This record gives sequence, C-alpha cells and structure tokens, in this order.
Amino acid sequence: MGFLTSLLVLSFLIFFHELGHYLAARYFGVHVEVFSIGFGKKIFKKVYKGTEYCISAVPLGGYVQMKGQDDSDPTKVSSDTDSYNTKKPWKRIIILFAGPFANFILAFILYLFIANIGVASLAPIIGNVAEDSPAQKIGLMKNDKVIEINGENVEIWDDLSMLIKKSDGPLIISIERDKSVKTLMGIPDIKEGKNIFGEVIRHRILGISPIGEIITIHFSPIDSIGFAYNKTLKSTTLIITSLQKLVEGVIPAKELGGVVSIVKVTADASNAGIVALFGLMALLSVNLGVLNLLPIPALDGGHIMFNAYEIVAKKAPSQNVLYKMTVAGWVFLLSLMAFTIFNDVYRIMGGY
Repeated sequence: MGFLTSLLVLSFLIFFHELGHYLAARYFGVHVEVFSIGFGKKIFKKVYKGTEYCISAVPLGGYVQMKGQDDSDPTKVSSDTDSYNTKKPWKRIIILFAGPFANFILAFILYLFIANIGVASLAPIIGNVAEDSPAQKIGLMKNDKVIEINGENVEIWDDLSMLIKKSDGPLIISIERDKSVKTLMGIPDIKEGKNIFGEVIRHRILGISPIGEIITIHFSPIDSIGFAYNKTLKSTTLIITSLQKLVEGVIPAKELGGVVSIVKVTADASNAGIVALFGLMALLSVNLGVLNLLPIPALDGGHIMFNAYEIVAKKAPSQNVLYKMTVAGWVFLLSLMAFTIFNDVYRIMGGY
C-alpha cells in the first residue's frame, strides 16, 4: 500500500508540474503534441483536439512535448505559427518557468490544507531544567508554560526557541504557573551546537527542554494564507541552502537519496497520517520546482538559460552547441540518478 501511495504521489506532483507547462503553452498558442505522465512505453493514451494524453510505463517523470520542441532531438524545429520555437524568447521562458511555478503553487495549496486541518506542535511547557543553567538561576521550573518572551506571544515551542535564538541581551519571560502569571528575567548562555547540516554554530540557550505535550494549532482563513506562504518560502530556502551545502562539500555525496528513498519516506509519511503526507508532498513539490530551475541543459532551467542568452545576444545558440549541451545534460542527469539509486541500495544493505 505504501509503495502504491508513493507512486500516486510522484505521479501527482509530476502531473501538476507538466500541467503548468501545458497551460502556459496553450495560453501562448503553442500546440501540445503529447502530455505524458511517466516515460517509456505508453500503456494508456487518448487523443483529444490534436493532443495525445497518455500514461507511460515508468512513472518516474513525465513530459509535455510541444510542437517544435523535443528534448530527445533539440535540432527538431518547426516554422509553423503554433510552434514553440517560433514564439519570442520571453514567452518561451514563461512556458518553461510555468512548470516549476506550478510546483510552488501546489506546495502552497497543500500547506493551506494543513493549516485548515490543524498543525500538531509541541506545547511551550517546560519539561526539564538543566542544572546550573540560566533557566534554573532565574527560577524556571518544570510544568511552567511560557506565554511571552520580550513582549512577543509564544504559542508553540518553536516560537520559544526562535525568540531565544534571535534575542540580543536579557530575556523578559512571562510564564503561567499554578494559574497565575509570573515575569522573570535572565541572560541566555551562548553554546556551540550543530545545525541540520552538521555545521558547528553558536547559539543562545536557556537550558530547558519541552515536556512533550502535543497541541493542535488551528488557523483563521487569513492566517492560513500567511502560514502557507511562510512554509513554502521556508521549504524553498531549505532546498536551495541544501544544494549550496552540497556544492560546498558540507553535505557528503553519500547523503544523496534517489527514487528509492523518496518511495520509502512517502510510504512512512502516509502511515503517519494525512498531515504528514501533505507536508512531505509539499516539500517534494518545492524540491521538484527548485531542481528543475537549475541551469542544467535538459532541465527547464537549462532551456531558460538558452532563451535568456538569445535575448541578450540577439541570436539563438547554434544548433550544434544546443545539441551537445543537451546531450551532456542528459548524461549528467542519468549518471546522477544512477548514483542516487546506488546510494539508496547501499544504504539499505547497511553500507553506510
């Protein structure tokens, strides 16, 4: 069941991506010859108004084949008015960008659903107070509920952590204890720790940990929009930062995962509930959008790069250069896919 859910999730994300390309192409009068979910042999197809809609045997991708544009042969062009390559470069860029943009929109929609279902979070209730910590010195105790820090409301434990980390100077902390409100003041310690990428960082701490109580936060319609926007922005920033750390060597190549890892985490998320599944789908959708914007030939970002060159240079790249760069892009992508699958299998076998 988990495997089937994973395939459905991947197919849905790809469908939404390709739908973005499709709608933009149709808007600018480009004829779409094929709209396929998956690659390889077509196991289902239907022609409607000149477009072949199909589901192919390998559900690990998808494509929209427009008239005058073919990734398998970039020299294949058409001079017809409804052809992709006869449109102005800025229109082509919009058509190309529409796919990744659709993934960002999908992530936003998924986060909206999560906001309306209810977000499970840790309550801002103290569970443990470390010995000789700033928290102990100012009198914080187990079961204290933090309601305000430096005049800013605290609803969940993440709020508390964020306010401590971004603070500068003393903290004025309002807590609820035995149905009464007390205000305490203290100065956090500065300790070394590691971020999610394993880098050593210095951050401010009080020396407290949560009690572990889970609360569900519900958002108003307006607040839901803000929540969805912020989560989409944070997810995008996380993916971009992760790519940067990968290039810098902070994240080792052995940490790269491929389709096997995606199937596993999607199956796990589906077992954890609808909110966990929607959250993972949103992150995967953002990931798909960001990766497709990378300036690698054969990806949307590579094609955007070629069209941007045409705008600046006032001429299109030569067909020979375009062909060679596209082939090189496909070789790189297929090699990367093979490497990530090897990583996944090696990890499952206990190699790492």
